[in-house]
Amino acid sequence: MVFFYGIIKIGGHIMIIAVDFDGTITASDSYPNIGRENPHAIRVIKKLKKDGCKIILNTCRQGKPLQEAVEWVKSKGVELYAVNDNPWATEKWGGTDCKKVFAHVYIDDRNAFIKKTKTGAVDWKWIDKNYSKLLKG
Repeated sequence: MVFFYGIIKIGGHIMIIAVDFDGTITASDSYPNIGRENPHAIRVIKKLKKDGCKIILNTCRQGKPLQEAVEWVKSKGVELYAVNDNPWATEKWGGTDCKKVFAHVYIDDRNAFIKKTKTGAVDWKWIDKNYSKLLKG
């Protein structure tokens, strides 16, 4: 991994981070509704973007609940690289979308290696403190 003028790169490519929605960006799994914002989530995601990372929203949501989640994230000032998609992998290797989202790091409340809050949501303060270690792969 290389930090080049504040841009995080791995193997010469900009770091791609897949982020879940329910229980990760929001503090609880309120599907199909949108739960309350997980404290520090948007701030840390914006920091990752500022550092050059590309953010993919990686969620099981579909249809209207997915659209509402995308609109909610955008309303917080976060432009997404993709939603449940592989633009970089498709571009690099061609062909059709394999349905598995390619990323260097996956931030998800189901990830056993990411610290959780007492409610089981992702602890974004921990992500903020440790993300440079996490991004080493």
